[in-house]
Amino acid sequence: MALGAVAAVVLLVTGDDGDGKKEPAESDSSTAREPTPSLSIPSRIPSELPTGLPSDVPSLPTDFPTLPTDFPSDLGSAAPSPVDDQVPYYLLKTGDCFNVDSSRPGQAAKRSCNEPHDAEVVKFAELQGSYTTDAALKKAAAALCERPLERKASSQPSGTVRGTLVQYPDATGYKVGIDNVACSLAGDSGPGKHKLTKPLS
Repeated sequence: MALGAVAAVVLLVTGDDGDGKKEPAESDSSTAREPTPSLSIPSRIPSELPTGLPSDVPSLPTDFPTLPTDFPSDLGSAAPSPVDDQVPYYLLKTGDCFNVDSSRPGQAAKRSCNEPHDAEVVKFAELQGSYTTDAALKKAAAALCERPLERKASSQPSGTVRGTLVQYPDATGYKVGIDNVACSLAGDSGPGKHKLTKPLS
């Protein structure tokens, strides 16, 4: 229970006739004054408080429904997850190893570099300029990757690297701001083909 406090502000008004002298306040008690309100707080609590609760209080229901207990044990399978750890190529980083799937262009399945994998990202580059066709984007991306891939391939043991992989956006992706190019060295893509089995040197 909260008690509110009420503060009263009294303003004293004095007249000034301009000569710097203040008029004295009236002291005649016969002058009629307006009544002023007075506030009072009770000094004791009433003794007639109720002592018992009403006898007609309803009881709570006891027949609550039970929850099912036969939940599937593989709830993780109900949530959507990337197929085979697939991520868009532009989320890869330099040094990431991955597999590719020709049926899912622009995607990469990240793998450990110490296990068989299709490719490893050597460099990320950024397209600049205005390109309106896929062919123009392919040409620009290949030019960005050419030298870094040649340098890295020349330092690899013979027979390790079989090719290069350049991933770039199509014209629609480039229009919406995807401008990353992933420059990678590769073994052979596909099952049963030559794979890279450790990080590039």
